Amino acid sequence: MKLISDNLHIDFLGMRRLSLSGSGLLMLATVAAFILMGGFNYGIDFRGGSVVQVQFGKTHAIGEIRDALTAGNIPSFQLQAFGDESDNEYLISLTETESEHVGDAQTPAARVEAVLAENFDDITIRRVESVGPRVGDELKEKALEAILFSLGAILLYTWFRFQWRFGVGAVVALMHDVLIVLGAFVITQKEISLPVVAAVLTVAGYSINDTIVIFDRIRENMRKFQKMELAEIFNSSMNQTLSRTVLTSGTTLFVVLSIFLFGGKIINDFAFALVIGLIVGTYSTLFVAAPVGYWLQVRFPPRARS
Repeated sequence: MKLISDNLHIDFLGMRRLSLSGSGLLMLATVAAFILMGGFNYGIDFRGGSVVQVQFGKTHAIGEIRDALTAGNIPSFQLQAFGDESDNEYLISLTETESEHVGDAQTPAARVEAVLAENFDDITIRRVESVGPRVGDELKEKALEAILFSLGAILLYTWFRFQWRFGVGAVVALMHDVLIVLGAFVITQKEISLPVVAAVLTVAGYSINDTIVIFDRIRENMRKFQKMELAEIFNSSMNQTLSRTVLTSGTTLFVVLSIFLFGGKIINDFAFALVIGLIVGTYSTLFVAAPVGYWLQVRFPPRARS
């Protein structure tokens, strides 16, 4: 199935200065937002603490619930509605440290349960999650290692399968995608959690798959049309694979958007990362990976086209 003709003549490389400049500015804006907004809003997976999800049988004002928690001497909590208003569900986030409950019979999460049960007779505890601060720090390190390892592995794979020039282009595009996705989380102040890290790695895998399809066609055309200008080979290859790129990215984006809009609060952040990543990843394949690969081919030409 082809939605777009193979015979298009879109000059992708002709837009490379504009696209690369725009991508560079966007990445700088991401770094600036990270600094100005104080970094990531880590979930309990990384910062340590507890989350208590509660549901009430009837509607209560959020101020009433907050007053009950404050009167019960619950330290450093955040209260927010969860799901639809009619669900009467709330998330209570606690910054829990080891010193807060050493020698105490109750953890902060258990004290929240006790305080709410004492003040409301229609409460149901739906979920309690706790992560110690030391475990959170370890998870941060492991998440960073996973991202860096995946980028390194992709660089080596594309280097050996194609040329190092293509490998560098692919990794630059992936770093671009990861930065933009994380930047979206900084700007929106959505929580960075383990599912979000999984989404980032998923985006990297999806993006490199799309990039390899285009690089394969470029390599094939370089062998087939050895007298053709390199820029024409790159543009022709991207036009020939454009239908496949639009079809696969479009259908995947439709599914992920459905999850984001209708999948519920628990997986909303995961789906948000995928939505941003799919859009940015499709863009970077055409306007970052290929132009960087082309520039390196021109700047450091191989001895012979292979």
